[in-house]
Amino acid sequence: MRRGVEGPELLSSLVSSQVEIHRPYGGVVPELASRNHALKLRPLVEQALAEAAVPVSALDAFAATRGPGLASSLLVGHSMAKALALAARKPFLSINHLEGHLLSPFLDFEPFGAQSEIPPHLALIVSGGHTMLVHARGFGDYRLLGRSLDDAAGEAFDKVARLLGLPYPGGPEIENQARLGDPTTYRFPRSMPRQLDFSFSGLKTAVRYTLAKLDDPQAHCADLCASFQQAVLDVLVDKAVRGAREAGCELVTLSGGVSCNRALRQAMDRACHQEGLTFLACPARFSTDNAAMIAFAGLLKLKEGGASSFREDIDPNLALVSSPDIQ
Repeated sequence: MRRGVEGPELLSSLVSSQVEIHRPYGGVVPELASRNHALKLRPLVEQALAEAAVPVSALDAFAATRGPGLASSLLVGHSMAKALALAARKPFLSINHLEGHLLSPFLDFEPFGAQSEIPPHLALIVSGGHTMLVHARGFGDYRLLGRSLDDAAGEAFDKVARLLGLPYPGGPEIENQARLGDPTTYRFPRSMPRQLDFSFSGLKTAVRYTLAKLDDPQAHCADLCASFQQAVLDVLVDKAVRGAREAGCELVTLSGGVSCNRALRQAMDRACHQEGLTFLACPARFSTDNAAMIAFAGLLKLKEGGASSFREDIDPNLALVSSPDIQ
């Protein structure tokens, strides 16, 4: 990625998916993940450089994810970026994974020119491990309004999919089934209606109890998926709109792996339109974990003159907002 006249210009964006490797286990196996990171990373970097037609010596900085995430996997990418930066004598940028997601809606944002700033907005980040409402007042200036207290939305999708016998990852499978079902068939709970924090463990339990009462759960799979998905969407959309009102934001953004869900995008778009808010969703190709969003965060950090110490280590539990009075 480089800073162009019209804004950030992405020269190459490659993703090596491990979904097929982890699918038989119904979730990510840390040892398999880190081993395949180590095997795939160097060839992928070489391919990206060739595709971008840029030699390593021409790069201005090297960015990698510091956390949060699986320690063994973070260590592979973080260490390689450090090594490349040291060898090239260029700055090293250690990036928060959640900040990458938060900024990803602006990767294709047309008004974002070369001199533009990240506008104030209410960010809803929805991924496998995190569900967060963040008042972003600008790049690096974030206030946490709400977060998942137990299961994140993406985690709830995966766990419910497992209960229904659907393959991993569960989000796309439930979405596909939901298109064929009636979301009003089962009235699942909407948790914590008066707060901006999230809790989906009770919803998952409600699905489990409902399944136990059915003679043939598979015959009701589509309706169960539609009803479960609607319960998740109702909570996400309602709290995002209320969060925007409380923070005084006119712009609402959506990012993270679960933002690929078309029903969620449509529901957010409708709700924001009704409230007179502008809605901006992360481009689908940047919704799941990717290097482009980390490069973008690194570009903005570099623009402000920031650089990380080579002594900085990974942090699997790295917080986006560290102020104790907020988090």
